[in-house]
Amino acid sequence: MLSVLANRTYRHLLAAQVIALLGTGLATVALGLLAWQIAGEEAGVVLGTALAIKMVAYVSLAPIVSALADRLPRRIMLVALDLIRAGVALALPFVTEIWQIYCLIFMMQAASAGFTPTFQATIPDVIPDEAEYTRALSLSRLAYDLESLLSPMLAAALLTVVSFQALFFGTVIGFVVSALLVMSVPIPSPKPGEPRSVWTRTTRGIRLYFATPRLRALLSLNMVVAAASSMVIVNTVVIVKGRFDLHEAQVAIALAAFGGGSMVAALLLPRVLDHLPDRPPMLIGGCILTFGLLAGPLATSFALLVTLWSLLGFGFSLAMTPTGRLLRRSAIPEDRPALFAAQFALSHACWLITYPLAGQIGAWAGFNTTFLVLGTIAFCSLALAIKLWHADPAIANSTNDTTHRHPELGPDHPHLIAYGQGQFHRHPDVVDKLHPRD
Repeated sequence: MLSVLANRTYRHLLAAQVIALLGTGLATVALGLLAWQIAGEEAGVVLGTALAIKMVAYVSLAPIVSALADRLPRRIMLVALDLIRAGVALALPFVTEIWQIYCLIFMMQAASAGFTPTFQATIPDVIPDEAEYTRALSLSRLAYDLESLLSPMLAAALLTVVSFQALFFGTVIGFVVSALLVMSVPIPSPKPGEPRSVWTRTTRGIRLYFATPRLRALLSLNMVVAAASSMVIVNTVVIVKGRFDLHEAQVAIALAAFGGGSMVAALLLPRVLDHLPDRPPMLIGGCILTFGLLAGPLATSFALLVTLWSLLGFGFSLAMTPTGRLLRRSAIPEDRPALFAAQFALSHACWLITYPLAGQIGAWAGFNTTFLVLGTIAFCSLALAIKLWHADPAIANSTNDTTHRHPELGPDHPHLIAYGQGQFHRHPDVVDKLHPRD
């Protein structure tokens, strides 16, 4: 897996991602303490609202920022967005009102809504080889999982010697270092496509997404993933401390179990995907998440909960890690940023639905009911994904479209020259001007 680190550009970009994630993790801890300082017992309401603001920013702004940045060099855009996030983090220690938290969080997440999909769309251009790109995706998944484990530990260590406000300065440092690492390497930008209006560029990723059956299946899988991960993120602390009457240490252990399961899957996936197409492991991951939720009421002890959370973490990574491969294969290079932005927005729209469901049903009807409701949502979404993502090898593998031809093109057209074999040819199936539908 580590062979991909021989690519200097990717190595710097991965380091930028890891450092920015650590900074974001510190900000998450500090934000909770800041909310407690300002709002006291109402801190949960403040954090819940901030989380909702984050999701709204992701869902609404990712396609717009992607469209407006369509003509900007990627390196300049990534550096600018990192510096915006650093500026917001620098202001957070000085807020004194709740509304100021909400405004700054919206600004930071608006910058993240532009940064993350652009960053994700850059990696396939930096690493064109599919096997190496698969390893890059697994390393990226590991980076997210390690951040969830290391950031709270780092924050706890720092809080023994500094106040929580100082954690925000660690966030600033993380974003600045990320910007410097991005600046240190050349980053390819796609060739400009045909001129389009801002509205066309804004909606293009969504239109390409829904025109591609396997991506419609991916959206259904996103809902499965959101249902399971929302149960873990929203209700772990309440289950551990409320149902089992345990302490903060056990909350950390349960969350670490979810991250540990995800890391195991991320380590195994590169070898699996060398021999299998994306469809089987992703759908198996969806099955694990679905039946894990439906089996949730059986987790009647802390040990069983930890086991269940590990299983859900494994399924989470199995379902989500190959996503970048699907998106990479589903668009020509100049359309990839729009498609990655569409995935970013649509996946977070699923969380925007399941986060409040997980919290409200848990409060009103108990956790067994919450498991069953979210499990039912996951089951229906998984069934739809299986139906949409056909088992035909030509479609399931996502490596070759069905044999087709373009009689309207001359023999010297670049498309025919690239794929050869005269008029009849096969190539990765995409939706573009020559192939308007998948």
